[in-house]
Amino acid sequence: MKILLVEDDPEMTDALRTALSRHDFVLAAVAGLAMAREAIAIERYDVVLIDRQLPDGDGSTLLAEIRQTVNPPRSIIISAMGSTKDRIAGLNGGADDYLPKPFEVDELVARLNAVARRTSETKADVIKTGNVRYHQVTRDLYVDGIRQELARRELLIIESLLKNLGRTVLRSSLEESVYTFDDEIQSNSLEANMSRLRRKLADAGADIVIRNIRGVGYFLHEQK
Repeated sequence: MKILLVEDDPEMTDALRTALSRHDFVLAAVAGLAMAREAIAIERYDVVLIDRQLPDGDGSTLLAEIRQTVNPPRSIIISAMGSTKDRIAGLNGGADDYLPKPFEVDELVARLNAVARRTSETKADVIKTGNVRYHQVTRDLYVDGIRQELARRELLIIESLLKNLGRTVLRSSLEESVYTFDDEIQSNSLEANMSRLRRKLADAGADIVIRNIRGVGYFLHEQK
């Protein structure tokens, strides 16, 4: 799950980046509304976490703009403005959830997962091909019924390829799915993660193949 955090407190940003990475979330962070608008225009996010008290305005004003985008992300307000009146206003304004500060990271993770489950209600949860099964909500990959232990970026790669089964995924699109705009991406980062993923799939006996289209991207298909 790719998350955009709109938060001007650097300590909270660093804490959430560290904590959420342990739960396989990819987090990008900006410190204000203007930067949030630019980020949303550039990349596709699953969830936007929005603080209300930002240097350039109330974060809740971003909700209406988010809803106007194609395939809009879910939104969760995280704010010290936690009165009942504030929460009602945020939810009525279009937020999918409202979490008053301070909060426990475990609760935020639970709410992010709940948002993901609601999103998945409109689409099939499980993607199957050959002896491989991927659960989009729990983000678990199985080969012959055995759950595979994948690193976060390996999981994001296979997720993107499975969602585009049999179609070529451009390298640029795959990098957008795996990295955020504030990641430092080395020239061979994608290839290194792809190599480890292929090795793990082969070791597990997965009957799928990830092909490289030189200079274009990758596609995944079932091995006949």
